[in-house]
Amino acid sequence: MAILLTHAAFAQAQSVTGQVTGTKGNEALAGVSVVLKGTTSGTFTNAEGRYSIPATSGQTLVFSSIGYTSVEAVVNGATVNVTLKEDTKSLDEIVVVGYGTQSQRAVSSSVSTVNVEDLRGLPVTSPDQLIQGKAAGVQISSASGAPGGGISVSVRGATSINASNSPLYVIDGVFINNQSLSNLGLGGQTFNPLADLNPTDIESIQVLKDANATAIYGSRGANGVVLITTKRGKLNAGSKISFQTYFGWAKAPKLYETVNAQQEAELINEAFLNDGGAFAARPFRPKAEGGRGLPEEQTTYSRIPDVFQTAKTQSYDLSASGGSDKSRYFIGGSYFLQEGIVKPAQFERFSGRFNFDHNLSEKLTVGISASGAYSHRNVSRNDNSAQGVINSSLYVQTFLPVFNEDGSYARHSIFDNHLALIENLNIQGHSNRLIGNLYAEYEILPGLSFKSSWSLDYNSYIDKVYNNTQISVGLPAGNGSNTQSSLVTLINEQVLTYNKALGDDHRLNLVLGNTLQSTKYNFLTLSGQKFPSDNFQEIASSSIQTGSTSSSQNGLVSFFGRASYTFRDKYSLDGSLRADGSSKFAAGNKWGYFPSVGASWIVSEEAFAKNLPFDQIKLRANIGLSGNQNGINDFPSQSLWRAGRNYQNNPGISPSQLGNPDLTWETTRQWNVGLDLAFLQNRIKVEANYYSKYTKDLLIQVPVPSKLGYSSVYENLGEVSNKGVELSISSVNIQKDDFQWSTDFNIARNKNRIEKLPTPITAHSRDWVRMEQGNSLFAFWVYDQLYVDPQTGDAVYDDVDKNGTITTADRKIMGNGAPDFFGSLNNTVRFKRFDLGALLYFQSGNDIINLNRFFMEHGGTQSGITFFPNQLNRWQKPGDITDVPRLTKRGNNYTLPSSRYLEDGSFLRLRSITLGYNVPTELVNRFKISNLRLYALATNLWTLTNYSGLDPEVNVAANNQNVLGIDHAVVPQPRSFQIGANVTF
Repeated sequence: MAILLTHAAFAQAQSVTGQVTGTKGNEALAGVSVVLKGTTSGTFTNAEGRYSIPATSGQTLVFSSIGYTSVEAVVNGATVNVTLKEDTKSLDEIVVVGYGTQSQRAVSSSVSTVNVEDLRGLPVTSPDQLIQGKAAGVQISSASGAPGGGISVSVRGATSINASNSPLYVIDGVFINNQSLSNLGLGGQTFNPLADLNPTDIESIQVLKDANATAIYGSRGANGVVLITTKRGKLNAGSKISFQTYFGWAKAPKLYETVNAQQEAELINEAFLNDGGAFAARPFRPKAEGGRGLPEEQTTYSRIPDVFQTAKTQSYDLSASGGSDKSRYFIGGSYFLQEGIVKPAQFERFSGRFNFDHNLSEKLTVGISASGAYSHRNVSRNDNSAQGVINSSLYVQTFLPVFNEDGSYARHSIFDNHLALIENLNIQGHSNRLIGNLYAEYEILPGLSFKSSWSLDYNSYIDKVYNNTQISVGLPAGNGSNTQSSLVTLINEQVLTYNKALGDDHRLNLVLGNTLQSTKYNFLTLSGQKFPSDNFQEIASSSIQTGSTSSSQNGLVSFFGRASYTFRDKYSLDGSLRADGSSKFAAGNKWGYFPSVGASWIVSEEAFAKNLPFDQIKLRANIGLSGNQNGINDFPSQSLWRAGRNYQNNPGISPSQLGNPDLTWETTRQWNVGLDLAFLQNRIKVEANYYSKYTKDLLIQVPVPSKLGYSSVYENLGEVSNKGVELSISSVNIQKDDFQWSTDFNIARNKNRIEKLPTPITAHSRDWVRMEQGNSLFAFWVYDQLYVDPQTGDAVYDDVDKNGTITTADRKIMGNGAPDFFGSLNNTVRFKRFDLGALLYFQSGNDIINLNRFFMEHGGTQSGITFFPNQLNRWQKPGDITDVPRLTKRGNNYTLPSSRYLEDGSFLRLRSITLGYNVPTELVNRFKISNLRLYALATNLWTLTNYSGLDPEVNVAANNQNVLGIDHAVVPQPRSFQIGANVTF
């Protein structure tokens, strides 16, 4: 009888299908639990909100998801569609994590979500700039204010010296290369490869910070992971067309100031006399006596205003999206043009995106994500470049004329004429970027799916430089170069995912996967000299031509898995393991294994916590390992040979690299404990984290004796630690129908320390930066100037070894380029149709080496260079109290890397302020417009700082990750104003 009844029941069962959507925008809901009431049989909805479950007529389906009110529906046919309403009392959200999503309730990791909607319209060139100030523990610094310039991104501190410290960027499942391909070699100036990506295409950004969140990415995850999801259409959503545009104007908040010609002449005379020169022979004396004329007779020639300009920005973005019951799409194109505030810099980008998903059947879904971009940079050479536009306007002595008597450009000392540079510089960068992902996903069984994807990241860069005969590097007959480089990454991934609800109390999520990755780099350079005229600038026009090519490649094979279990929606346990095999290491050391484990407990769900004044109390803890092999060359473990011409111009080979077969992975161990709180009916939310990162087996290039025929060898030496705390607070201060006010605040502290390093390593010119055991990676190494002797006017330095003589042994660690604290405060106010947002960003405790002062408060030691006004505060007579020594070319007053040039770089900056207005629908509907928002925005409107330079947010050596906080002719962050409109049809 039981067998017959069971058979009858199965005979009556049918496959019930349907879709679950939300009330907000009718969006499809993924990860919704669908359970037959009174049984343990259940499944989850897929990415399109669809599900399939065996059920019979009359049974009840229970639909539940974190953040939504549960719904019960009786089966009465083959299709059951439901709509879930948001549970406004719930703090739970669905967040994107590695290879999938999780409910916030079950997450044991530290994940920061960036609300991209609040950042629309910011005049940024790349997605990483959107994160600044929006995620606790993520420090983002623009190396300069040049358009498309380099960006420094650090997630919970720097972990490496020679390997990369940049986070991994994943866009729609594609691992993005963020290696700059430019080979211009313009001092410290760099370019951001992520500027090829259109920020307007982004739907959401998640930053994975601790090991439990990043370990599933293995060797890529040591420096954090930034997951970027781009916009896609929605099923059954109809068609929607959006247009966004803005126009802006930017200028430098302030300009450099120098002494005038009369003051400079007096300073030069004084230095001459202090060094024993005869009064009758002083440089500035009457022309009748053979001099340049008296100081008061000098004419001041101002160059700096010629270099800076009011720069324009314009952006246009057009997109269309929509979907049917089986397909959804998003297609968009954009144009962006930004001038630099220093002539003649300019950044231009054309980009397009196409995202498409289609349900071939109830079980099989295929899709594609593709974006392409062409970027063009007109480069103004600056940032630590002696031939830079800023240096040529700033350093030249102010009494020297801009033009010669015949009207030609006047050139003085080692510096080009600044106008000649502006009008004759021809430095062009051309970038082509194609990023694509093709996938197929099949639901094998309810809750069990398999996804296979193929990805491409293709980036090519062309540098074209022609040095005109009007500038020094182009003399006497012009010279040029054409450099082409490309980086191609191919990835194939397979991911098996299992989601299962086991009754009302148990939830299980399993992920298994495999990745195959190949990366190839190609390089070609051509150069030419002696051109017939400046009208011919292609290399083929030169009479002397040379060229060179090279290529390199590496591969990575990975296997990974993750398991997470949740009991009664309040106890969660998860863990992951990834194995990476890299071609960069020798046999026996190719494989690295990176495990992690985490747990969370929602204390507020316990009976003993019901009477506590909290809506949620959640404890989190995790620990794990992640690795690093990025940033080093493709063959660090192998002995290499170089082929080419020998000294007799005959072909030959020679050794080029000393191998180390014992070289292995750089590994970071990190643990994190966290606390999440919510109270006052969820109107105040607090997230606090404490973490500890410890990196060992650093991949370092160690110098070797030159008699071996090599300069260095890669070894696993050194250990670095990072410890820190993060605090985020969000609050809804006022919530009424016509008026809302919300605040978001975050602050973080990170303590970086070199735990082990056998030999100190110095960086930057004059060794301003020194990496030494017991100190930070970004510590400065200077001579400590104690005071200026009131009687002699000479600088007095700390004699560390007490031997009476100032030598290298007296240099010491002083200051740090990394801040003690950093964070932001964001306020958003909405009143009826108006909205107002203001973001404050701050750093505290970081120091800056002001190299501009080093070269321009030189006391006469720098021939042909003018002075900063602070030089006027120098010692002149016994009894003077000042920190600026007497003018002299002799001794150590102005020749040593001194603490006198070390300044506090702390600042508080009004990063952005936005005022918007949503035009009433009754006014725009007549034009077939569903929504129109007009806004005005200002960035970097106000900065509070004690730093004497143009901008405290500087880094002259963005191409050197070990240098932070050095200012030398860096383009400042511009102050911009813009107006824009967002239109939806």
